[in-house]
Amino acid sequence: MASTYASTATFTTADIETVFRRFRADILMIAESTGAITRSKADDYAHDAEYLAKKGYLSKIDLTLLSNGVEKRAAIYNVNESTGVLSSSRPGGVLWPRVDGADLRILLWYTSSYVESARETAKSKLRIGWGPSSADTSHASLTKNATRSYASNGYGLDREDLS
Repeated sequence: MASTYASTATFTTADIETVFRRFRADILMIAESTGAITRSKADDYAHDAEYLAKKGYLSKIDLTLLSNGVEKRAAIYNVNESTGVLSSSRPGGVLWPRVDGADLRILLWYTSSYVESARETAKSKLRIGWGPSSADTSHASLTKNATRSYASNGYGLDREDLS
């Protein structure tokens, strides 16, 4: 039996899990095609994002493929808690390229609920040592070329692809 996320929510923990199975498939495909991170590391990132989403702490994920520090591709996932009108897409899309000096930068944005006490509680549950970042995520050198949505009932991730 699944419990509801909040009394006003129209989705359950199972809905978040359904959506994050698609995110996990995405990040694993990106890891495989680029060679920038291992499958194990990709799984750790997916685990942490799903954990934070289930707690209501996640608002956005930014994946950026860098080649020697230069942006080549990005995918931005925005949490959407009112997806009643969205249909769900399949994970994947265009495979990301292998590039010289590949690095996959993964940044998370948090909701205002992720206060210091929540961070302390979450620390032992997360697999990645998350910290602040000053990275420019405007993606000014990239162009939006596709969108897709991963949704289950009232919960979803809206994905924007840039290259």
